[in-house]
Amino acid sequence: MQRRQAVSRIAAIFGCAGPVLGVEERAFFADTRPAGFILFQRNCVDPDQIRTLIDGLRQSVSDPAAPILIDQEGGRVQRLRPPRWRAAPPAVRFGVLWTRDAVAGARAAFLNARLIAAELADLGIDVDCLPVLDIPTEGAHAVIGDRAFGMNPAMVAPLGRAVCAGLLAGGVLPVIKHIPGHGRAGVDSHEACPIVTATAADLEDADLVPFQALADQPLAMTAHVVYPAWDESQPATLSARVIDRVIRDRIGFRGALISDDLSMRALGGSLKSRAQAAIAAGCDLVLHCNGLLEEMREVAAGSPALAGRAKARWLAALAERRAPEPFDRVAGQAELHGLLGETS
Repeated sequence: MQRRQAVSRIAAIFGCAGPVLGVEERAFFADTRPAGFILFQRNCVDPDQIRTLIDGLRQSVSDPAAPILIDQEGGRVQRLRPPRWRAAPPAVRFGVLWTRDAVAGARAAFLNARLIAAELADLGIDVDCLPVLDIPTEGAHAVIGDRAFGMNPAMVAPLGRAVCAGLLAGGVLPVIKHIPGHGRAGVDSHEACPIVTATAADLEDADLVPFQALADQPLAMTAHVVYPAWDESQPATLSARVIDRVIRDRIGFRGALISDDLSMRALGGSLKSRAQAAIAAGCDLVLHCNGLLEEMREVAAGSPALAGRAKARWLAALAERRAPEPFDRVAGQAELHGLLGETS
């Protein structure tokens, strides 16, 4: 089989199975040349191990700048955990502070994101799937819960902006999620497909507001959620109607659009067909996270070469990576503790 030319990348981001890059994985990545990689807790043991793994992933695609993603939100969702890394607070803590003092809430959100970015950049990780801009509602499933800032769109937008600023100042690209909104979902999209029956007017008045306010960000991740107000059958990830009319038009997002994890049970059909459908609907790249090689082969078979507008948007997003600005981590941590009313 003829190997792809060195300049060719497929429109997919892959995980890997464990803390050490396997021989078969390395060969697979060298052949398929994914656009980037994502790390999970199973991949993270200690700093030196992570740096070695990242070096191996980048070497496998002959790209020392290949983006490395992670979900380091704080609270329940953080792949880097104590005792080696800081226990970052969940987003809701900043929302609670914001309701008392908006300036202090935004400052605390910025500092927390800047501290996260410092930890990530130190390892070579340059993309964080954060902030969560979803707005939970009463009775919604707890899969979002305290990962969100709160139920007030006027709160979520400025806090999300502060998080993006903190990450970018630390040399890490933010990924706003889960566009166009996962907060109303009654089930966990990891397990089943949520159907959100809110009217288009209700969605536009609340769920879309933070995404519209942050539509200038470089990267966004889709929601595996069906919104009958916009598309009666397909979740946003697979819906050209939602991506074209809502995400690109109504929200105005012009950055690179990444699918949520294709292995989640919210989606049906083969992994190859999921990848094909997501790209056909308008996702620029697809994401596969569990590190199972046979599944990645299926996703790769359904993922085209990264080209055209998708490639242009991806490269434009990556071009926003920059060297971290000077930052005193000790002072930043102390200030954050003070704002949150914690002891150091």
